[in-house]
Amino acid sequence: MTEATRTPTAAARTYADGPRTPTAAARTYADGPRTPTAAARTYADGPRTTTDAPLTYTGAPLTYWDTRHRERDDLASGGHIGLDRPGNEIFYAVRLGQLLTLIGDLSSPAAPLFVLDAGCGKGHFARALARCGHHVDAFDASEAAVAHAREEGGGPRYAFAALDEWRSPWLYDVVMCVDVLFHVMDDAEWAAGLRNLASLVRITGRLIVTDENIPEPVPRGDYILHRPLAAYREELEPLGLSHTLFRPYGFRENRVGFHVFTRTR
Repeated sequence: MTEATRTPTAAARTYADGPRTPTAAARTYADGPRTPTAAARTYADGPRTTTDAPLTYTGAPLTYWDTRHRERDDLASGGHIGLDRPGNEIFYAVRLGQLLTLIGDLSSPAAPLFVLDAGCGKGHFARALARCGHHVDAFDASEAAVAHAREEGGGPRYAFAALDEWRSPWLYDVVMCVDVLFHVMDDAEWAAGLRNLASLVRITGRLIVTDENIPEPVPRGDYILHRPLAAYREELEPLGLSHTLFRPYGFRENRVGFHVFTRTR
């Protein structure tokens, strides 16, 4: 691992299947690259500041997101960095509205839906689904985001993990991963995360991921790689999940939407 990709010292975390110590490996989440402002951070080799060496998204994605979650508000930290707060309020509301039409806004108190929010950021969607009566687990690779989400409370159970690390003693009715996978630039890491999420979906349950609906890969800078539906199907169909729906956000010029995969076997 290079100096640029070194992450803070790993600390023991508690997961659904018991305590584990996460490995110190860079992970990729959310929206777009900006150079964080200087701030002291503690690393395995001691304290340094983010200006000791220029940060790039590809060089230190976890450091970038942890800094962004620490220094930006609850919407801009995980939303669209090119929007002001009113714009992000609308962006979150539009996506939540679409999610609720896919998942449902009602849940039986006797038999709530079990929902997993993978790459939850500061927990905006997780809390909203919990308010609808769903039983929500949520995790993120940013310790700063998870700490904020836990402070907010609101019902979900939060944990610190990467997409390919989360384990659960039960399967979920819905596993969702909103605006995360197209920020995973490495194909092997992307596929490992996607397959792990698929393994957590029960029979007739749904995996909801977000990306554009395109025939070929479309990279955008060094922080976004939109993959075609065929790439998702290649990974998911052998695992028993079939593509059943694409629903675009319908937000301004944004071409991303919700891909719904349903487990049939």
